Amino acid sequence: MTAEDRASQHAEGPPTRAGFGRVLVAVYGILALAATGRASYELATKFSDAPLAYLLSLLAAVVYILATVALWRGGTWRGVAWVSCSVELVGVLAVGVASLADSDAFPTSTVWSSFGSGYGYIPLVLPFVGLWWLWHTRPRAAEEGASA
Repeated sequence: MTAEDRASQHAEGPPTRAGFGRVLVAVYGILALAATGRASYELATKFSDAPLAYLLSLLAAVVYILATVALWRGGTWRGVAWVSCSVELVGVLAVGVASLADSDAFPTSTVWSSFGSGYGYIPLVLPFVGLWWLWHTRPRAAEEGASA
């Protein structure tokens, strides 16, 4: 690795898919597959039963797919990862509260219902971990320039 490569890596921050990031990407990928399968089945077979719930499951699937790809790619995709994890956090908190406060609005569960209880609360914990990892692997050059 040349000095220029090291300087470039330092400016971009550590890759989001390295080390612990591999586990994080794998968990996001598994959740993306699970949510996509669930949403596809529900939309194809019983959409009229609970359209809001099934569309929210589809939204969760899209968010998980975007987060998986963005965390894997890193670099210029970091912004997409930040937005995906943030939307996921807001979504799971909002749907979690709404599903507990008004269970009639959610006659069937979604990926984010009851804060992701159907998925072992992984949907509640994962965005916090994802955002922490993005912060942990953030580019350091901007901080050093600001403090100089």
